[in-house]
Amino acid sequence: MVAVRFTDPKGTIVEAEAEAGDNLLRLAQAHGLPLEGTCEGQMACSTCHVVVDPQWFDKLPDASEEEEDMLDFAADVRRTSRLSCQIDLTEELDGLSVTVPADSHDARRM
Repeated sequence: MVAVRFTDPKGTIVEAEAEAGDNLLRLAQAHGLPLEGTCEGQMACSTCHVVVDPQWFDKLPDASEEEEDMLDFAADVRRTSRLSCQIDLTEELDGLSVTVPADSHDARRM
């Protein structure tokens, strides 16, 4: 199992676990976090934007040029911003910590 610590837009900590190979976006959605993922992981939107804790950022594979382009459309982008749909969980990421930006919302839940 891979443990992930999410900080939601209100500052609440949500601890979650997934099998290695699962996707960060799906894990976040399964735990009620407001990440819409409009394009369902096809990297055609930025509604699954998260900010990765700096201590974990360099442990992730580099973002593709396409992901970097989509992050240009996300609100409140930081140096350690990533699209959660592009992060596959591995054993090396056990303990990963990410923050869901304050501007995040899930229109599916309105």
